[in-house]
Amino acid sequence: MSLLSRRTSGPAVSAAAVRAALARVEDPELHLPLEQAGMLGEVRIDRSGLVRVTVRLTTSSCPMQASLSADVTAAAGAVAGVTGVEVVFTAMSEAERRRLAARLRGTRPEDAPPFGPDSATRVYAVASGKGGVGKSTLTANLAVALAQQGKRVGVLDADVWGYSVPHLFGVRRAPVALHGTMLPVEAFGVALMSVGFFVRDDEPVVWRGPMLHKAIEQFLRDVYWGELDVLLIDLPPGTGDVTLSLLELVPDAALLVVTTPQPAAQTVAQRVGRMARDLRMPVAGVVENMSALVCSSCHASTPLFGTGGGECLARAIAAPLLGQVPLDLDLRAAGDSGIPAMVATPHAHSVSQIRQIAAALPAPRRSLVGRPLPLSVP
Repeated sequence: MSLLSRRTSGPAVSAAAVRAALARVEDPELHLPLEQAGMLGEVRIDRSGLVRVTVRLTTSSCPMQASLSADVTAAAGAVAGVTGVEVVFTAMSEAERRRLAARLRGTRPEDAPPFGPDSATRVYAVASGKGGVGKSTLTANLAVALAQQGKRVGVLDADVWGYSVPHLFGVRRAPVALHGTMLPVEAFGVALMSVGFFVRDDEPVVWRGPMLHKAIEQFLRDVYWGELDVLLIDLPPGTGDVTLSLLELVPDAALLVVTTPQPAAQTVAQRVGRMARDLRMPVAGVVENMSALVCSSCHASTPLFGTGGGECLARAIAAPLLGQVPLDLDLRAAGDSGIPAMVATPHAHSVSQIRQIAAALPAPRRSLVGRPLPLSVP
């Protein structure tokens, strides 16, 4: 319960004006107006101008209560004549949760592909040939950079065995489930989904092909992603089952390949790019990570892993080199702390380059090969 500091009584408060103000408040997880989500309950106004608002939460343990309370208090408190605001939280009934789940699923047929050709969401699959090149760190910071540009962004952690998105964003709680529909976890303006939200940090994920495919399918179909502008999918290294499942489930995704300047990393990343070309998956571009070690004191750059790997990879797979991200202490420390560098150290050299990559990220070029084209008769 929250209480806006009481003011002296003024003119009678318009109930319609309070309702109109509250209609603009969105749930921070659903990104839907409270009334549309069925979360806005009774609104009472007493003679002194005190407004009591009941909000029905999707779960009694909702972690966003403080944020939601502040938004409701601010909206109702701005109405003329209101002297105070009390926010009372209750939990939805099972019937209300069922209705909300149906509303979130909408009218999309169950067999319709998620993020299909009619979707306005730009989907990028972030891949690498080998582990240890900073693919997940780049994915996390690129997502935050896009969110800071005002875009609605989601990250699907498809690196099932080596998931790191929960750690990189500093979140450990399980997603809210509504009768077969899961709500992604929100952090730093980004919607997140990872197998890491369902297991302990020290628990290994021992899954084979069919289970991997099913997990990725559920994360795409059964998660309420909302109207995203961009979805980033953090793939495991290489060209294994998860990558092939993704190509099948999201044929309109574009590949974003991460490498280091080192020839060993560039050579194996080349295989991923060529696999995408063979399967007619568009390649959005190449990002060279750890391009140079930047000294935190004198800002001198040292090519610790050599030079030219990103440029060679871009030429080999006929894709643009979108940027070269230096290796600095700020990026490493932010990854360990659970606060993306885009937030923790916004003036770092690496952050500046990631911000430029986010601004220049090309829209996927969706191939028409194999698609049924509509025919029109004049």
